[in-house]
Amino acid sequence: MGGGPMKMIIASPVAFMKMVAPSIAKADSMKPEDRLAIIDAITDIAAGADRHQWPRVRGAFAEKVTLDYTSLWGGEAVTLSADEVVAQWSNFLPGFDRTLHLVTNHAIVDASGDTATAEADFQATHSLGKDLWVLSGHYRYGLVKSAEGWKITHMTMAATHETGDRDLVGKAAERAAKKMD
Repeated sequence: MGGGPMKMIIASPVAFMKMVAPSIAKADSMKPEDRLAIIDAITDIAAGADRHQWPRVRGAFAEKVTLDYTSLWGGEAVTLSADEVVAQWSNFLPGFDRTLHLVTNHAIVDASGDTATAEADFQATHSLGKDLWVLSGHYRYGLVKSAEGWKITHMTMAATHETGDRDLVGKAAERAAKKMD
């Protein structure tokens, strides 16, 4: 057994730290109240959606938001107004019996002036009757600080685990449409 693989393992963390250390250093200089406000904005999207508190969700977004769910659905990222995002979500999430979007392991990975990049892990459970669709993965958020506080401008989701019936999304949308009629 040669020393090559071991050297690679030892060198990899060093190379990784050289890559990310400048971003971490910038993020570490962020004021604690800004860090908490960013985490609150991320939480407001997830918890607000589960509780159907649409003004809470809307308040977390900047006027324009780029959503990238291509790791799950394919296609391309889309840029919408915050009102359009809330309208879309409020037209299908209430079709589920319950949802629970847990977001954790928040990290501010870059911060410079009035912009920041954050990451978090998530698990989202959606239920219709006894049927479940559970999705897990990571989010990367772009944020900007405005007079109203930190607002999310970008959300990129990277799905890593999925169980259950993804078709529940369509069923929930149909169900929500019937409720609105």
